[in-house]
Amino acid sequence: MLFHVAMEVRLPPDMPAEQANDIKAREKAFAQEVQRSGKWPHLWRVAGRYANISIFDVADTDELHGILSSLPLFPYMDIKVTALAKHPSAL
Repeated sequence: MLFHVAMEVRLPPDMPAEQANDIKAREKAFAQEVQRSGKWPHLWRVAGRYANISIFDVADTDELHGILSSLPLFPYMDIKVTALAKHPSAL
């Protein structure tokens, strides 16, 4: 199943820089691991915001939830998920 996922990160302004840098490094490593698995085929930054638009290709909503909730930045994210279906006019 394909899902469009919009993620916006909101780290607390008083989070120590060392902690923020650590969580960002862990996030990058985990995200790249999921991308290499083929389950996160598209990842785009939203210009001017600490946000991204992603496409996930997973078995079901439970698998998607498992991946998203495993992201190190998950506690600091606003996430919107939209299930996708093939459009009848698509090639």
